Amino acid sequence: PIAVGLVWISNPITMPPIFYFAYKVGAWILGTPEHEFTFELSWEWIGTELAAIWEPFLLGCTVSGLVFGALGFGIIRLLWRLHIISAIKKRREKRSNK
Repeated sequence: PIAVGLVWISNPITMPPIFYFAYKVGAWILGTPEHEFTFELSWEWIGTELAAIWEPFLLGCTVSGLVFGALGFGIIRLLWRLHIISAIKKRREKRSNK
């Protein structure tokens, strides 16, 4: 259920803010000024703009993916561990009450 829910984080509605965040992270890491642009939905615009921003965008996507992936892994692992500890305690209490 968690995986199905988290898949919906990156959908066509949320992808532009995620991509913009990744671009800003990459530009910040590289120390490059942000590229000003206006949005136009066409293949020419995508090719032109991507040629100008691909380095900070790719770096930002990589860094963001690694950081949020590690963070998600750690949180899920912690939650699973807490769940298992809780289940073990309940089982022990049930056995001691018999």
